[in-house]
Amino acid sequence: MTDAWLIALAVVLVALAGLLTMAETAIGRVSRSLVDEARKDGDSRAGRLLGMLDDRPRYVNVLLFLSTVAMTTATVIVGYLCIDGPLASGAGSALWGVLLAVAIMVVASYVVVGVAGRTLGRQHAYRIAMSSARAARGLAAVLGPLATLLILIGNAVTPGKGYREGPFASQAELREMVDLAEADDLIEDDERQMIHSALELGDTYAREVMVPRTDIVFIERTKTLRQALSLGLRSGYSRIPVIGENADDVVGIMYLKDVVRRVFEHRDAEQDERVVSLMRVPYFVPDSKAADALLRDMQSARVHMAIVVDEYGGTAGLVTIEDILEEIVGEITDEYDTETPEVSPLPDGAYRVLARMHVDDCAELFGIEIDSEEEGVETVLGFVAKRLGRVPIPGSSVEVDGWRLTAEQGAGRRNRIGTVLAQPIVAPTEADETADGDDRVDG
Repeated sequence: MTDAWLIALAVVLVALAGLLTMAETAIGRVSRSLVDEARKDGDSRAGRLLGMLDDRPRYVNVLLFLSTVAMTTATVIVGYLCIDGPLASGAGSALWGVLLAVAIMVVASYVVVGVAGRTLGRQHAYRIAMSSARAARGLAAVLGPLATLLILIGNAVTPGKGYREGPFASQAELREMVDLAEADDLIEDDERQMIHSALELGDTYAREVMVPRTDIVFIERTKTLRQALSLGLRSGYSRIPVIGENADDVVGIMYLKDVVRRVFEHRDAEQDERVVSLMRVPYFVPDSKAADALLRDMQSARVHMAIVVDEYGGTAGLVTIEDILEEIVGEITDEYDTETPEVSPLPDGAYRVLARMHVDDCAELFGIEIDSEEEGVETVLGFVAKRLGRVPIPGSSVEVDGWRLTAEQGAGRRNRIGTVLAQPIVAPTEADETADGDDRVDG
């Protein structure tokens, strides 16, 4: 009779461990917003559960502790039954009894606790958390100090920081949960990537998302409003940094809409006023600032563009809110953006090449002499900028070994130069010159 009670007790303890694990998983996973909505609808249980969610580790620790106690006790009972009880196979078979006990408890623990308990806790987190809230609060009130003491002892013998708040979900576990959600077709792959990018934003710095200094279009503060308007229309940028003595001396930001408004209201301002009269105060940030903190600061300051400075105080680049958002949602393009091949031959013997094409490949294609190491550049656009001595804008061109390289209209949200038009420069023949001279005489 005693053995039958022990068998029944072991079964009850395994089932109890499964229920405790199910409750622990549900409380750790349930959505706060869902519980808050139920509380607003008048569900008293939701109010009790919402208070528990403010201190999840405490309740999760207690339930985990009791689940461990239940499974350990069940294992000891089954071990006794397999060695000296009715499940023993006879004298001298203690080893077989131990192996049998291990096999029974591994299956029971894996199926009842590991699979059934955690799966049900995840699938029905809201319902199970609601049902177990009252019991969990009572158990935490009685056994909470003991669970906390055991955690402190564990932290004392664990190298490193230990688990100061107990075994609760970390960011790594959240990432794994997102991956599982995508594997189960609960979210799309692009949504999974977006969530991962948002989590990684705190590890991304301003220097990684900024537009580098070499790609910035500046304007001198002494330029007239007409020149500023022309530069804004030609470059396609609505905000342009204003500099004083050099590119490291950023003194303001010119907003194209401010210039347009001023010129519309006072036509004479085109020639009479300078950029310095309309520029706005620049917002400076260090290049080591985390992207998530930078986004919050820019939102609070209500600024769209920030000038990034390096450790020596020089201008490293600029960053906009869109640059940070692109780290989460990917490249922002419009309906006019299309995928352009690296090299596109044109009917008149010209070529259209990508601005990021390597300058050595471009030189080989056109049969011209360009040494990327000697020039200190790697791309075609970089070569054009080097020869110009400034950042190219649409229409900027240079000539090299019988070819004219012209920067074409910018593309994408940043309006960067996407392609360069390479045209052969045809020298006029003697016959053409004679014909031109005859035409002039006839004229």
